Amino acid sequence: MKGGNYNRFRGRHLSVTLITLIFTTIILWVSEKNPSITTLLTGQDQFTWPSSEYHTDTVNNSSVSMRPKGHIEEFFFEEITAEETEELVHKDLVCNYAKGQWVADSRRPLYSGFGCKQWLSEMWACRLTQRLDFSYEGYRWLPNNCEMPEFERSAFLRRMQDKTIAFIGDSLGRQQFQSLMCMATGGEMSPEVEDVGKEYGLVKARGAKRPDGWAFRFPNTNTTILYYWSSTLADLVPINSTDPRSNVAMHLDRPPAFMRKYLHRFDVLVLNTGHHWNRGKLTANRWVMYVNGKPNDDSKLVSMGGAKNFTAYSISKWLDSQLPYLPRLKAFFRTISPRHFRNGDWNTGGSCDNTTPLTEGREVLQDQSSDEVVEGAVKGTRIKLLDITAISDLRDEGHISHYSVRATGGINDCLHWCLPGIPDTWNELLAAQI
Repeated sequence: MKGGNYNRFRGRHLSVTLITLIFTTIILWVSEKNPSITTLLTGQDQFTWPSSEYHTDTVNNSSVSMRPKGHIEEFFFEEITAEETEELVHKDLVCNYAKGQWVADSRRPLYSGFGCKQWLSEMWACRLTQRLDFSYEGYRWLPNNCEMPEFERSAFLRRMQDKTIAFIGDSLGRQQFQSLMCMATGGEMSPEVEDVGKEYGLVKARGAKRPDGWAFRFPNTNTTILYYWSSTLADLVPINSTDPRSNVAMHLDRPPAFMRKYLHRFDVLVLNTGHHWNRGKLTANRWVMYVNGKPNDDSKLVSMGGAKNFTAYSISKWLDSQLPYLPRLKAFFRTISPRHFRNGDWNTGGSCDNTTPLTEGREVLQDQSSDEVVEGAVKGTRIKLLDITAISDLRDEGHISHYSVRATGGINDCLHWCLPGIPDTWNELLAAQI
């Protein structure tokens, strides 16, 4: 080896040795401070120990390269199996937003229950009722293994620029929609926000109490937030369109016509269903179950549970089949919101009078969802699970209860939530996962 090449080789050798010593020192120092870091490093094959063997490029006579000779764990760490590595990575790095705890936060609520009259239904604005205790407003959800950034309305609207967020579901979906409208406006009067319901056919029909939904647009960011009422997610079609008293075909295997028509315009979709799956609702609404375009004759779908499960799976399967053609769409299926009637049901004297937060605990430790139906329906699909059931189950003090604006006695609502309240957390979870 000529003198010049030898000196370059010797200099590089010393540099590599110095780098190796520095790297080794850092690893040992970090491992002392946080042993879990060491464990995670052991499973990574890309970390290699510099070899003492060097190869000189005899053709160009100019470069020297290193050949790896061993893994770091051979010198410092105990060998672990691939299965153990996978388990560690899954445990430490995978984020389950539904696993964590409620913590007190003096910065809550995110908006005023008095000020958000433009978007809140009066019956859900508990600040307008006779209720005197509002401690339920002062908590936020803290996931264990992931950071959930603070919701900031301006930043959220910038992220959602030129996008449409759609909620399709029952009255709990409507609560989540109203909550997001209050969060996005800070609960302040916002005359600049445009009503664009006509674009989606959301207009009040003659004789109807209300339209089938609402749609509003924030002009500065061209962000649209809408809600469409579909309590079962099944397509509802009058059997005789000319007779207002006609029975209604409830197509369990077909999504609502609204969803089929406007899906291509959505960037975020949140579905929910659950509490309308009972005989009383079907009878009152004259809904008749249909499958494959004809009245249901499958005995497995006669029960409410069977019909609900079948619909959740059918709608999820259909939606998943559409997602490859709509790459910008992020779809979520929200799990069921828990009820907290005690000593009876809604029509048999049940109540929820507790006003003390977190009497049943503050932490969720389970890995699986409490809503096995929705979790199973989205498993293996591109639809994300928005899991709110277990975390909401700890917050029984946050319901409307017996409070009302007009002091109506004898009525207890242990299904819907006060706003501001628990549905705000659902939207924080949604915003974190969009």
